[in-house]
Amino acid sequence: MNWTLVESDEALAQALETLSGATEVAVDTEFMRRNSYYPHVALLQLCTDDHAWLIDPLKVSELESLRTLMTDPKCLKILHSCSEDLEVFRYWLGIVPTPLVDTQRATALLGKGFGLGYRALIELLLGVELDKGETRSDWLKRPLSESQCHYAALDVLELVPAWKILRELAESQSRMDWILAEGEEAIRLLIDRDKDVYRRLKSASRLSPLQLEALRQICEWREGVARSVDKPRGWIVDDKACIAIAQAMPGEPDALAELDVLPSSVLRKQGETLLGCVRAAQELPVAELPVALPGPLATPQRNLLKALRQFARGVAEDMNVAPEILISTADLELIVREASGADIVEPQRWQGWRADAVIAPLRAFLPGAA
Repeated sequence: MNWTLVESDEALAQALETLSGATEVAVDTEFMRRNSYYPHVALLQLCTDDHAWLIDPLKVSELESLRTLMTDPKCLKILHSCSEDLEVFRYWLGIVPTPLVDTQRATALLGKGFGLGYRALIELLLGVELDKGETRSDWLKRPLSESQCHYAALDVLELVPAWKILRELAESQSRMDWILAEGEEAIRLLIDRDKDVYRRLKSASRLSPLQLEALRQICEWREGVARSVDKPRGWIVDDKACIAIAQAMPGEPDALAELDVLPSSVLRKQGETLLGCVRAAQELPVAELPVALPGPLATPQRNLLKALRQFARGVAEDMNVAPEILISTADLELIVREASGADIVEPQRWQGWRADAVIAPLRAFLPGAA
């Protein structure tokens, strides 16, 4: 196995010089995120063929050339299950790799299985069984061991031949455009994850527009604090407490305390701030309140959803695509609501190859649903 541990700016410059001009680079990261809001990068692995460069981010500082490589439009970045890696790059380098291919998504689009982990992918495509090795390793501890480096190198060394197999399949099935579009969708999902966090909380659909605005105020405050102290948002105020406060709309400290949803320390330090979020919502003009979230589907709609899901599975089977990546349950529900007369905003993922191959037939399956 060929790999080089890069522990200086000089060595990094040499590695990037070797990688310059590459049209494809396999990419992976090791990071720690046990008790933090942000993922903290501990290692970056890059590979173009049969040699891996293990870049120690704790030892290098000249990162502009690395940013250039990661955003080079002529170099395709190959990652597996990339969502967390994209978060790492955004926090560490302020960019995300682009253009990119997520081999987990590519595998599903090529009918080879949905949600395969890296070890399962390598075993499926290459017949190689990888050891779990350093899965639970402390990647921020230095020096890195030989075993850690070996494990990390495999994450990109085996990804290169696996991607070559997937690329040949994609080209033979004329699906490279689909796979590249899924890479763009992965980046959009990362961006959207930071938007309107309050709308994704369980039970948020039960709130009135006024209560929903209070929840929005609380969640935005919580998000700001979590980022500033780099702690999980649930450590600031958990989701259930956010919902309970928004639902009750307490006006006084005693009313907030009676909800019994906050630890005494949080109540003492942040109680007035939380009450301020409620007051800010109450002061907002009615016309500026958020639109209430749609409630659960009615029984007839649930029956339609079941039929639509079954039809979607048939479409996926005909296309030899994993049904889970073809369209999500949330999107199927959106189509049912649209067919029932609701105004919807089309997700961007409904465009491109999905527009004619997936969305149009699904819409046609439920014409004028009541």
